[in-house]
Amino acid sequence: MFSSLAEKLQETFKRLKSKGKLTEQDVTAALREVRVALLEADVNFKVVKDFIARIRERAVGQEILANLNPAHQVIKIVRDELALLMGGENARLNVSSKPPTVIMLVGLQGSGKTTTAAKLGLLLKKQGRRPLLVAADVYRPAAVKQLQVLGEQIRVPVFSGETDPVAISVAAAEEAARKGYDSVIIDTAGRLHINEELMQELEGIKAAVKPHEILLVADSMTGQDAVTVAEGFHARLGLDGAVLTKLDGDTRGGAALSIRAVTGCPIKFAGVGEKLDMLEPFHPDRMADRILGMGDVLTLIEKAQSTIDAQQAAEMQKRLKSADFNLEDFLLQLRQFKKMGPLENILSMIPGFSGMKKLREELQFDDRDLLWTEAIINSMTPQERRHPEIIDGSRRRRIARGSGSTVQDVNRLLKQFEQTKKMIRQITSIEKGLKKGVRPGRFPFIC
Repeated sequence: MFSSLAEKLQETFKRLKSKGKLTEQDVTAALREVRVALLEADVNFKVVKDFIARIRERAVGQEILANLNPAHQVIKIVRDELALLMGGENARLNVSSKPPTVIMLVGLQGSGKTTTAAKLGLLLKKQGRRPLLVAADVYRPAAVKQLQVLGEQIRVPVFSGETDPVAISVAAAEEAARKGYDSVIIDTAGRLHINEELMQELEGIKAAVKPHEILLVADSMTGQDAVTVAEGFHARLGLDGAVLTKLDGDTRGGAALSIRAVTGCPIKFAGVGEKLDMLEPFHPDRMADRILGMGDVLTLIEKAQSTIDAQQAAEMQKRLKSADFNLEDFLLQLRQFKKMGPLENILSMIPGFSGMKKLREELQFDDRDLLWTEAIINSMTPQERRHPEIIDGSRRRRIARGSGSTVQDVNRLLKQFEQTKKMIRQITSIEKGLKKGVRPGRFPFIC
């Protein structure tokens, strides 16, 4: 997400930090590169012009240029302005004091409204809410069936009915009030482009159910078109916010940096993967940090807390301390890790990692490697997983055949596992030594 923009901005600031004392010409040259990077990322040119002007006003002055760390000051200014450009802080959903809260999703056909409706339903369900999905798209073939299938997957009920979207929406709101659902998510129809017929229908639904939230679902890969679409919907419906989909794709990020500035509507959620649990609240300040290579530790912690079982984690900690760590534990950790999302997204949240271009190229992280690792371990017997030392040549050949891999792949996995065990033993030794008051120098593996 924002990989191209992030790479160019980080390169620009790396050159800036290599200089001792900045001159006004240095700042001007850096801002020129920032402007080009933003335009190439498909950010609206008016937004770029205002953005650069605000940074120049703050950055070009004796207070900054005379500072002991002027480059860091400039980067901080860009970071603050970048966060402000995307909204400043996380914008929450408007919740009605008298349930149900009605959320209306609008957007063009193909933007991901139906999937986003299910993702939002799952997110609200995890927060302890009782959502009801509403299939109000009666035009697209199988749209109702798609929402019903997704609803079954997340165990959230789906309301469908007549051929009139307005009547369906009204009946769904009444059903929710009667049966105690506190959130109603209406999946409306879309078109290939904005037209009068679509807008009249959406205005009819808005007038009939008076939604507390009207969210535009925008495909972040459409670039400037997403901004034009946002302006069109906002002018007729009065949007309360936006949901950006496909932020995990090869997107330049211009839509995310432009929608808030052009329409004034905050981005409330971002779709960061295809799975139904891949919808995240949008935090402008955290996103700015990620773009500039500062990581996003808070989101990483939140992901870990929401996906890792606390009881399993406590039991695993005990096993690690006793050095009784086997391939079954390794597999359990792998599965917990996979729940957190795509590997590249997780690593991008680690401060400084996105700036390590050479390291990323050398490591070549691929989520498929995790699948191969899981397949190899699953091809072992319970005895082999618990006692990997018994895996000899013939066993390795059998495991390779069973997992569709090679003996070399099995050897590589076992070597990695042994290295992991060695690291765990070292960390455990350090911890025990510190508790006994032993000086770190007593341990030969400490630099």
